Amino acid sequence: MNVYFLCLILTVILVISFNTEALSPHYYDHSCPQADQIVTNAVKKAMSNDKTVPAALLRMHFHDCFVRGCDASVLLDSKGKNKAEKDGPPNISLHAFYVIDNAKKALEEQCPGVVSCADIVSLAARDAVALSGGPTWEVPKGRKDGRVSKAIETRQLPAPTFNISQLQQSFGQRGLSMHDLVVLSGGHTLGFAHCSSFQNRINNFSTQKQVDPTLNPSFAASLKGICPAHNKAKNAGATMDASTTSFDNIYYKMLIQGKSLFSSDQALLTTPSTKKLVAKYATSMEEYERAFVKSMIKMSSISGNGKEVRLNCRRVR
Repeated sequence: MNVYFLCLILTVILVISFNTEALSPHYYDHSCPQADQIVTNAVKKAMSNDKTVPAALLRMHFHDCFVRGCDASVLLDSKGKNKAEKDGPPNISLHAFYVIDNAKKALEEQCPGVVSCADIVSLAARDAVALSGGPTWEVPKGRKDGRVSKAIETRQLPAPTFNISQLQQSFGQRGLSMHDLVVLSGGHTLGFAHCSSFQNRINNFSTQKQVDPTLNPSFAASLKGICPAHNKAKNAGATMDASTTSFDNIYYKMLIQGKSLFSSDQALLTTPSTKKLVAKYATSMEEYERAFVKSMIKMSSISGNGKEVRLNCRRVR
């Protein structure tokens, strides 16, 4: 009886702890009811001046959540001998941090010390999608900001050269399924990729083939024209799909046509289950939007180690 009673108490404590930490769309309803709108305004303003902002914010959120969970560690600046995540090789091309800074400044004026940087990143990613013609959703809030950011840990991010097994392992370690993998990969509908991300597919693909044979020949030729073998143009690259500023399902249609950029994109066609999902979302934008919202909420809920609300998103107190 004593053991049973003790287990019952521990179960109650665990449930209370979980509920205390649980994210909620209503987290700031009383403490900062304008939070969502303030972030949206900051994203809108930035988008009016720079069309690359949505892709940058969506990628920023993904890269934040895949390292140490969604705790805004990607925002911290390097300091002294510590090289932060944003200076790790996969994150060198991340940008639009100023959008988060602007939102944070406005939030601090309205609700000092209340809204976490991690929540701002999640809200901004939602707005990036919605303001690009994609779906909108209620973002669960209540994340806390982390104090640790190490460039070496960006090695944990899935690389554009990953095959399906590597992708499955990377996503699985974070509680994400193969379905989530296919759906979240569709976020590539927004954005631009530098030559280095897909050079492996168009130059010296293998000892027998110069170019990845799964690439559409004319598409591969156009990529080789933009990214020659010894490319020295720092900003050379290609858009991720034909409508790079619109959130749509063209990414999936191009993937089926052999017009994807990354090996990790092409990998989605290498198993029957993921290939079936690609075909499904290529034919139904409605199905894709519904699935994307679910997977984004799931990814943005990856638990971080944050314990505080930073007053400045770029540094700890």
